Order: sequence, then structure tokens, then C-alpha cells
Amino acid sequence: MESVSSAELTYYRLAPTLQARLLGAAVVGLALLVFAGTAVVIAARIDFAWIFVPLVVGVVAVAVFGWWLRNKAYVLRASAQGYKVAFVRGAGVREARWADIQEAVTTMPAGTPCLELRLKKGGATTIPVSILSIDREQFVRDLQAHLKATIKPLDQASGTTEAP
Repeated sequence: MESVSSAELTYYRLAPTLQARLLGAAVVGLALLVFAGTAVVIAARIDFAWIFVPLVVGVVAVAVFGWWLRNKAYVLRASAQGYKVAFVRGAGVREARWADIQEAVTTMPAGTPCLELRLKKGGATTIPVSILSIDREQFVRDLQAHLKATIKPLDQASGTTEAP
């Protein structure tokens, strides 16, 4: 699933490779939880059936986390009015209106391809495109469409023309 649209919102989800890495880290956390639970059971000399408590809790938590990553977690939520970035540390300005964007440029900080949305009042939003579950070119085209939709043409009815 690349991007998910509903009514006016478009969600750009996490790339499957990033989802797998995060879920793998959760499984390692589960293993550490079971290890700690086993150590407590042995140290407290209680019944080994108690090992299943952290195991069951951990498995449920990992399953819920995996479902959330797949269905709810997003990198960018775009609407007709603006955007909101989540799940990106160091993104800069996390939300703004499309009308507030001065320019959109591609950058390569630390060798990572990013789209940078520079705002008119200063500040910028940096979105690493490698963590998105959508083709890089398609993502840029989608954002260009959002930006073009906010540019209002000059009022032709007024009949005034000013030379630059």
C-alpha cells in the first residue's frame, strides 16, 4: 500500500523495510522481556507458569504494534489545506498549510534523498523519501499537485495589468 486516500486526506505510510526493522526491534524487546521474566521467576523461586505472563503480554504488544505500523502509522498526512509530518525525527516544522510554502526542493543531507518544503516565514520541513512506501517520483508529483491547487490565478475580471 503506497498512499491511502480518504475523503480529503492522503496518508503516506512507512516503507515496508522500515516497518520490518521496527517490528524486528519489537521482537528483540519481547525476547528481553521474556529473559527478564525468566530471571525473576528463577530468582523468586516461583512456579515456571508465571513465565507465560510476560510472554503473552509481549506477543500481544508486538502484534498490536505490527498492526499499527501497517495500518495507522504514517510519515506524512496531506489534506487540501496542508500537511502534517509524523515519525520523522529532525523533520523541522512538523505541520503547515500549503499556502505557507515558498518552495519545494530536493536535498541530500548525509547522503539521504529528502524533499525539503521551505516556508515563507522561515523554517523548513525535511522529509526523507526513502522511508516512504511510495515511489519517489510519484510522491513529488502528488505534492506538486497539492501545491498547484493552492496557487490562485490572478483575477482576470479586474482588467488591471501591472508591468513588473
